[in-house]
Amino acid sequence: MANAPVIFLVALAGCLATVNAGYVPEACMNCICFVESGCRMPDPLCQMDVGSLSCGPFQLKQAYWLDARLKGGPLMNDWQTCSASWTCSRDAVNGYMERFAVPSRLGHSPTCEDFSRIHNGGPNGFKSAATLKYWERVKKCLGAGLGLYSHHIDLEQQSKNYTKLG
Repeated sequence: MANAPVIFLVALAGCLATVNAGYVPEACMNCICFVESGCRMPDPLCQMDVGSLSCGPFQLKQAYWLDARLKGGPLMNDWQTCSASWTCSRDAVNGYMERFAVPSRLGHSPTCEDFSRIHNGGPNGFKSAATLKYWERVKKCLGAGLGLYSHHIDLEQQSKNYTKLG
């Protein structure tokens, strides 16, 4: 019985870690962010990319955000507001991946390569040769350990939401 409180605390910590963990592994998420924006909130928040606006540190397009809402919830009910929030941006990426990077579509459990290529090329990006260069950049980040070390990602900046839209 003396070990019961310790066992309870260890179990609780494991539960909390699971609750806070996103669908996309943290190192992969950080490297996608790093490739998209250096994992910094862009100023201005949105920029033209291939004929439409891409916003925030993950360079989210409105269609991506709309698809992400089907698994990620309301996501602040506004694409640009969500893109200006570190938490909501990550939730949008996780929601999008929970919708499209699933074993039933991929034929296997999703990998960081799948997440990266789908993020870059849309729902079928994992099959597109056009997303291979993007994956190489994410893989290089992972290999350099940038996805694991917080000093490459401005965590103080991430603790605050970006409020200057436009």
